[in-house]
Amino acid sequence: MSELSVEHLLGIKYLKPNDIDVIFKTADHFKEVINRPIKKVPSLRDITIANLFFENSTRTKLSFELAEKRLSADVINFSAGQSSVKKGETLIDTVNNILAMKVDIVVMRHGNVGAGVFLSKHVDAKIINAGDGTHEHPTQALLDSYSIREKLGTVKGKKIVIVGDILHSRVALSNIFALQLQGAEVKVCGPTTLIPKHIASLGVKVETNLKKALEWCDVANVLRVQHERMDLKYFPSTREYTQLFGINQDILDNLGKKIVIMHPGPINRGVEITSDVADSNDSIILNQVENGVAVRMAVIYLLAQQIKR
Repeated sequence: MSELSVEHLLGIKYLKPNDIDVIFKTADHFKEVINRPIKKVPSLRDITIANLFFENSTRTKLSFELAEKRLSADVINFSAGQSSVKKGETLIDTVNNILAMKVDIVVMRHGNVGAGVFLSKHVDAKIINAGDGTHEHPTQALLDSYSIREKLGTVKGKKIVIVGDILHSRVALSNIFALQLQGAEVKVCGPTTLIPKHIASLGVKVETNLKKALEWCDVANVLRVQHERMDLKYFPSTREYTQLFGINQDILDNLGKKIVIMHPGPINRGVEITSDVADSNDSIILNQVENGVAVRMAVIYLLAQQIKR
């Protein structure tokens, strides 16, 4: 099996196309494993992994934990809400205390942009970024691309529109990097107040008309509005947002073609997407969840192979 060109998974922007190929081939293998009656492999029996979540997370944290346990790693879960961080301890002190327990890999979600990069320069462990502020969420982008590849055969040449709150989304940025790295075309669609000013510099087109965006695309990756990250009002009301940018079955039926619907979750049903769309045959939302475990197993396994014993 080939190796990754990076020592940590800090963001998609640090990866090469070959890295994505290696991760996906490894994920193919682990997807077979998690569909067997016995879903565990002893690959990482001597590896200890710490999950450090300084921001709330349910799905990502569960997915990582399951991936680690499927690989037979020893797992430590650390939630900053109940930790010494609240008492004023620094990030490096917190992590060094955990590393003193002989931890090999740290999976970290943090509210500050660049927290993973900062950590990778100061501690002797492999770092996996599980989301840093509004910056990147690399494993989400990898599992999204993997799910598109599984559904459509390839990502190359496909047209993907990311719909919704692009401004506050680390999923959007990581997806843009990952999709472009694999040769896809990317557009974003949402209220102009939720589109970052310099998005065009990433080679991404902006479409403010949802119907036109859906007519153009092969895949729509729908994001929720992240109210918890907003300190201003970016649109008049949720009802108005839904009227302009919410996807329902009527809209899809009138396209005259089939498109694939994705969502990184959690879904605000009836806001950015209706239940009949989320639960339809065109939706691969539950496939994304299953693929998330296989992709995270692949990333953890490949980084663990670099650890010198």
